[in-house]
Amino acid sequence: MLSTKMHQLSDVVDAIPEVSADYESFSKCFKLRGFVSFTSAENALENCNSISEGLVHDDLQSFLSSHLNDGKHVLLCVADRRLAGLSDNIQCTSESMASEIFRKIRQFFPFYIAELSHFAESQAQIGLGHSYSRAKVKFNVNRADNMVIQTISLLDQMDKDINTFSMRIKEWFSYHFPELMKIVPESSNYIKLVNLLRSREQTTEDRLQEIEDIIQDHEKAQAIVEAAKTSMGFDVTDQDVENLTLFTDRIKLFLERRAKAYDYLVSKLSGVAPNLNCLIGSQVAARLISHAGSLTNLAKFPASTIQILGAEKALFRALRTRGRTPKYGLIFHSSFIGRAAKENKGRISRFLAAKCALATRIDCFSDILCNVYGKHLRQQVEDRLKYFESGEMPKTNAEAMAAAIIEVLKTIIFSTKLCGVQCISSKETIFCSWRSSVFTVISDKISLEFIF
Repeated sequence: MLSTKMHQLSDVVDAIPEVSADYESFSKCFKLRGFVSFTSAENALENCNSISEGLVHDDLQSFLSSHLNDGKHVLLCVADRRLAGLSDNIQCTSESMASEIFRKIRQFFPFYIAELSHFAESQAQIGLGHSYSRAKVKFNVNRADNMVIQTISLLDQMDKDINTFSMRIKEWFSYHFPELMKIVPESSNYIKLVNLLRSREQTTEDRLQEIEDIIQDHEKAQAIVEAAKTSMGFDVTDQDVENLTLFTDRIKLFLERRAKAYDYLVSKLSGVAPNLNCLIGSQVAARLISHAGSLTNLAKFPASTIQILGAEKALFRALRTRGRTPKYGLIFHSSFIGRAAKENKGRISRFLAAKCALATRIDCFSDILCNVYGKHLRQQVEDRLKYFESGEMPKTNAEAMAAAIIEVLKTIIFSTKLCGVQCISSKETIFCSWRSSVFTVISDKISLEFIF
């Protein structure tokens, strides 16, 4: 801790160019007020983590108390904004104009401590930086939401590439067999058929069953065979057929890789955000997480932000032109929005966004990950759709969440080693030696008392 007797921060900033030429000039302006070294590397990391979370470590509090007795007459400058409100008794500031002061302090600070060499300070800073970064990276990996973000980006890129390659094959093969694209417009089946048939001359009655196995339609398979007999396309050479086959082989591998990437995304989301995944599906859930930047960021968003997430351009255009703001963003791709009537799309999108906010916060901050809440939230959205269509009153949110909590607690209990189970017609009491805590959950029909 360094101190100066100047009364205004602006005066200190103005004096920096004059005193920063060398250590002797700088030390006349800034005096060493206090210095306490960390007891160990672990102790330094604890203090660093506390500052990153906006908390005041006991060591820092003790240091300030012992060196700032006259706190009312002192202005404490801190480099980190999260420490600007660290004490009610000390006036703190973290103004940007002080950044040059801190830069010079870091430059000359090793000269204030005789036993501290510049090399030792540099090595200690590198070690602390590695430890701090390692802890942050480990935290992100454990949540694995960055894997979800990268996978959904990979799927989007693969879809674009597959679509581009498929269009190239369709244009290429249509010169030889133009009727095939009209019968089978779907890209993946078209690629598989081109890879199987190779040319229209090989599209015979003998291959009817193989064609039917791909497109799962006997009438279309028969139409392909008949069209090959009277096709108006021109002939191709063996070299053309070989190139087409090699290209379709690569696209087939791309399609298989895309299917595996999608399965990986579903399995990853089941461990990262099971409730959000169960509520709106894997692709929409992954896009929401990706657009927010992380699961934690998405959990911090209010429902109104989640509702229009992905429609920022339309929102700002509407605000600029004083037009109508968008009703939905990425959640439009959820099946609930498509099933709702036109006049109810806005209402169901607001309701769905509220449930997405709940599911995301449960996934982000819950210690026990399961999709029970997601199932009940999804049922609530289904009931709300029925209410819009038929007027049938759905369950209240309190009733739905009470049932979800009971189901979650049952899952927790039965997944551990039970000491005893007693079931009665109206009550169910379960004893489990898991934790030293007792709590009770009560609904209209069931009373469960859990002893951990």
